[in-house]
Amino acid sequence: MRIAVARTSEALAGAGPRRRRMSLTTQRTLEGYFFVSPWVIGFLVFLAWPLFQSLFLSFNELQATSLTDLKWKGIDNYKEAFVIDARFLPRLWETLRNNLLDVPVIMIFSLFSAILANQKIKGVIGFRAVFFLPLVIGSAQVIKQLFAQGVGGATLSQGVNIQELVFEYIGPDAAAGVSDLLNRLLFVLWKTGVQMLIFLAGLNSVSPVLYEAARVDGATDWDRFWKVTLPLLSPVILVNLVYTIVDSFTDTFNSVLEYIQMTAFAGGFRLGYAAALGWIYFIVVFAILFVVVRITNRYVFYAGDRSG
Repeated sequence: MRIAVARTSEALAGAGPRRRRMSLTTQRTLEGYFFVSPWVIGFLVFLAWPLFQSLFLSFNELQATSLTDLKWKGIDNYKEAFVIDARFLPRLWETLRNNLLDVPVIMIFSLFSAILANQKIKGVIGFRAVFFLPLVIGSAQVIKQLFAQGVGGATLSQGVNIQELVFEYIGPDAAAGVSDLLNRLLFVLWKTGVQMLIFLAGLNSVSPVLYEAARVDGATDWDRFWKVTLPLLSPVILVNLVYTIVDSFTDTFNSVLEYIQMTAFAGGFRLGYAAALGWIYFIVVFAILFVVVRITNRYVFYAGDRSG
């Protein structure tokens, strides 16, 4: 009898922490739903119905001159995008190629800038402002107008005619490539402000105790970066990667979005076909995000118990 009572007491004692753990899990779940609820409510109120209308329009033919005259076309709009339209796929491939080059450069440069901005040196606040103020002051349309007026990568090399030097010693083809490279570099500098701040917040969240323990064990600065900073920063890297991909596929210089807008509101005013192009583009971007998250999530290190 005493053995049975003792076992029952042990079982109840062991169930106490489990109940507290479940309560903590439920509390964190409710907190997560609470913080996500504004976005969910905004999506249901402002975006759900327009998305459904766009999807419905993509299977119809609709002219802007007669918005009430719908003609069912099925998947003909989608077939036209891949088989007939000779301008959509090249623009889509150009966007994919540019983002394939830009996203890694933006991620690496913003991480490097955040590490520099995290140093305790004099004037570090001004250094942070140099990278973030262009994003606040120069909106997408402002930057677009500046590029249209010829203010590009040449601004970075005022006083030194790099294109002329490259033209003289290498050739005209290389000079044109240098001009494109400088323009892309200016574009990358403009796009790294938000990522740098997110990385900076992640760097400040790493406990100094871990760096001190690694230093006591004889780890160098390089070792501490790869063994302490980078693993603990991996969740932030994933967030920044998703943000950068979405931002790159929706920026003002995106040729696919320009073509969709032109198809919908200029020329033939083909709203149904433009909706189909928009959904194709959305599926492509969503597929890229899905693959990136599934692959990178395997290498993300979450400190603490993820199930707690």
